[in-house]
Amino acid sequence: MDEDEEGAAPQLPRGKFYMTPAGEAALRAEREAMRAERHRVVEIVAWAAGNGDRSENADYKEGKRRLREIDRRLRFLGHRLESAEVVDPAAQTQRDRVFFGATVTYLNERDEEATVTLVGVDEANMAQGKISIASPMALAMLRARVGDEVVVRTPAGPSSIEITGIRYPEPAG
Repeated sequence: MDEDEEGAAPQLPRGKFYMTPAGEAALRAEREAMRAERHRVVEIVAWAAGNGDRSENADYKEGKRRLREIDRRLRFLGHRLESAEVVDPAAQTQRDRVFFGATVTYLNERDEEATVTLVGVDEANMAQGKISIASPMALAMLRARVGDEVVVRTPAGPSSIEITGIRYPEPAG
C-alpha cells in the first residue's frame, strides 16, 4: 500500500470520496495547521543545521523526521481534498429514505434504540454517533425507509435492525 493511501477507503466512481461540508472544512483547517507547523519545523531544522555536526544533532534529526511526517500528511490531505465529492445533506430531496448525511434511528434485535449519522470515511467517529458511509451498517441502511428491516453483515454473522426514524439537516435560508 502506498503511504498516501493512509486510511484508504472505498471510493466513488472516478476516485471521489463523499464528504459533508463540515468534513471538508475540517480537512482544510487541518491542512492549514499542518502548513503552519511545517513552517515552524523548517525554522528549527535550519537553526539546528547551523549548530554544526548533523550526525549527532538530535534537534536536526528529530526536525527532519517530523518534516517527513508533515509532508506525508499534507500530501494525503491534498489528494483527499482534490478527490472529495462534497455533499450537503440539507439539500437531500428524498427525505423519506436513507442516503448520505442522514441521521438514522433504529432498533436492534434486542429492541435497543440507537441513532447514527452516515458521514464520509474521514468524518466517522463512533463516540459521536457518526459512521462511515462505507461501513457495513451504513451500506445495509442505504435507501431504506422508516419501518424497513435490514440485515447488517457483521463479523459475528448477520444481524437485523429496524429503521424507526430518518432525519436530515434543514436547508439554510
